[in-house]
Amino acid sequence: MRTLGQDDADALLAFELANRAWFERHVEAREPAFYSPDGVARHIAQYLEGHASGAWHPCLLLDEDGRIVGRANLKDIDRAEGSAEVGYRIAHDQTGKGLATFALRNLIGLARTAWQLKELRAEITHANQGSAAVLRKCGFVHARELPQLAIVDGARVDGALYLLDLAPA
Repeated sequence: MRTLGQDDADALLAFELANRAWFERHVEAREPAFYSPDGVARHIAQYLEGHASGAWHPCLLLDEDGRIVGRANLKDIDRAEGSAEVGYRIAHDQTGKGLATFALRNLIGLARTAWQLKELRAEITHANQGSAAVLRKCGFVHARELPQLAIVDGARVDGALYLLDLAPA
């Protein structure tokens, strides 16, 4: 796992296109303009600007051949509050291999060491039970319901907020 870079645009576009339908079954669809070389370049530039300002930490998961097999982010980092939201997406052909758990554990480590955060949040749709299981496995607890969290397949879907307290035990 490593931080996203500007030179990742072509590989990231290929990853997102190959997994678009899979992701859109679980999370709100991206704007169609995203799925182009210029759209992905703008996306990366925005994320790297957020990283430079301390609001984001965007990462990629790579396989042994250097192919992108997942993404993981700390987003909406609030240093004063000591919190951030986690997000991750794993390639459809890589699910069930522990990559989401690996990514989330690495995000937890970044939150503790690089950002000195006290709490992490995750919002997921109820249909995404795989992510709910990963969150629980990594110590997150269900905090509350989130009515009409996202639009998936053209319909508003409910979800849940999960929290992880990073305070030392």
